[in-house]
Amino acid sequence: MKRFAPLLALTFLFAFTATTTRAATVTVEKDGEGYQLFVDGQPYDIKGGGGDSSKPALVTAGGNTTRTWGAGDDLMGKLDEAEKLGLKVLVGIWLGHERHGFDYNDPAQVQEQFDMAKAAVLKHKDHPAVLAWGVGNEMEGYKDGGNPKIWKAVDDIAKMIKEIDPNHPTYTVTAEIGGERVRAMHELTPHIDMVGINTYGGVHSIPERYKAAGGTKPYLVAEFGPPGTWEQPNNDWGVPMEKTSTEKAGIYKTAYEALDADPLCVGSVAFTWGFKQEATATWFGMFLPDGSKLGAVDAMTEAWTGQAPDDLCPVIDSLTITSDNIVIPEGKVVAKLAAYDPEGKDIEVEWILKKEDKDYFTGGDYRPDMPTYPKAIVSASSDRVELKMPKKPGEYRLFAFVRDGSGGAATANVPLKVAGDMKSDYVGMDAELPLAVHTDDMPNGQPWIPSGYMGEAGSISMDEKSNDNPKAGNTCIKVTYSNPGGWGGVVWQNPVNDWGDKPGGFELTGATRLSFWARGAKGGEKVKVGFGILDRTKKFYDTAKGEQEITLTQEWNQYHFDLADKNLSCIKTGFYWVVAGQGSPLTFYFDDIIYEAEAATAEPD
Repeated sequence: MKRFAPLLALTFLFAFTATTTRAATVTVEKDGEGYQLFVDGQPYDIKGGGGDSSKPALVTAGGNTTRTWGAGDDLMGKLDEAEKLGLKVLVGIWLGHERHGFDYNDPAQVQEQFDMAKAAVLKHKDHPAVLAWGVGNEMEGYKDGGNPKIWKAVDDIAKMIKEIDPNHPTYTVTAEIGGERVRAMHELTPHIDMVGINTYGGVHSIPERYKAAGGTKPYLVAEFGPPGTWEQPNNDWGVPMEKTSTEKAGIYKTAYEALDADPLCVGSVAFTWGFKQEATATWFGMFLPDGSKLGAVDAMTEAWTGQAPDDLCPVIDSLTITSDNIVIPEGKVVAKLAAYDPEGKDIEVEWILKKEDKDYFTGGDYRPDMPTYPKAIVSASSDRVELKMPKKPGEYRLFAFVRDGSGGAATANVPLKVAGDMKSDYVGMDAELPLAVHTDDMPNGQPWIPSGYMGEAGSISMDEKSNDNPKAGNTCIKVTYSNPGGWGGVVWQNPVNDWGDKPGGFELTGATRLSFWARGAKGGEKVKVGFGILDRTKKFYDTAKGEQEITLTQEWNQYHFDLADKNLSCIKTGFYWVVAGQGSPLTFYFDDIIYEAEAATAEPD
């Protein structure tokens, strides 16, 4: 990326933030040995923050771009907010993942995905905040990434976009650049203008590795941040060690600088401009849930503007365990913290002990927040904590949250272990009730993924965001089984694609019923529905099950499973449906599939 004189930058900023009612014209043009992005004829370097935290804070930090991963019902609101703030948006179009059950060998699924992408582009292409269209995110999977049918689907959508929206370039995003990814994006996607790359531990070497792999197209780094769990060393019992927020801040700054120096790179997006539970509560977040910024925000502010903020986040030098880190049940643990505020302000330290999340490789899928153990804190100060560990054997993690009282924070954590037989209790992850299998409002994603296709899988088409007369909200699940004979079904699984070989599932003790709404397109459709399909012949099984056959009408009706007296210690398959061929294709619908703590009153028709 090239740097431009301050006067030009200020002129561009003024023009860019002015109110406009037309789509911006965005181009990617050859510039010497590299490429430059232009917006309405003015040079534009992507300074992005990807995530859902404060967009005004992004502007204050010097960012100019935000990113979405899909084009959902909330996209127009995000575009409107971005326009008011002078931001541009890299608009993502979510493409199905094979690990979630999408079948690129199924023409019907591929066509439906194409049609949804086209509808999203037609709806939003003239919005002034649109910068570019991102066709998919890591849809190639985590193997060699060379499936030609996936790349054909990507390029077909990109070609369509260029036909109906000549004003905005296209890109697609892969998980790093190994395997066949770079070759595929150059040889199999001629209508993709820019390569998008999600990279973490390898971000600093992307410029060299991309060229070595044969990369010649312009590229943007669509996600970057600290090394992932898969890139960090493990401790003695196999748990990844997380860097402090202070250490992460340095990584963000130097990563941005390495990318900014590469002429082929048109910009980058720091991840995540927000917070999320992925491996831990703090691994990838640049903010805390209360809105406090972490050092990564300060680092990006300096990288984007050339000047560090006046009020910096606290600094953590170390968090160390001064006792044993493996103890007996209710054993004593002592930890010491070395932290300070750069401006000399007093700091406050919050100590939290959490259960360890053992699923470290989720691909960004939904993870619940882990339970906490406040009674384990025996005494605490700003530099020391003493714990009485829980009785239950298992793995835990101690977090230190340091705050300066003016919106800045820092974090560090260390893994701990209570010795003993961890197999004595078979339980899933703790979950807060009500817990939805499917509903419109799922800010943390889906606890269970509909990845378990059964029977005549090629005859199944399932749209989880259908707007065909939903019962509640804006969308429902639309299922079509096109085979007049045979049988087929789909299971919602945790972990994804697991049939009982991996630990997972949710501990739902306290749930009183599983309720859902359903209807048929014609009426008379017979559908078996249930939960808990994995029996005790599996290594990791469901501790409860239920099944019933329902006959649908054209009207929405609510059904439920009574969960009283059920052992809900571990529910790995949260819902499933099965149909047998009934002489002609079947279409039916589900909405609001929810595990409830108390029976809800059915809505009146």
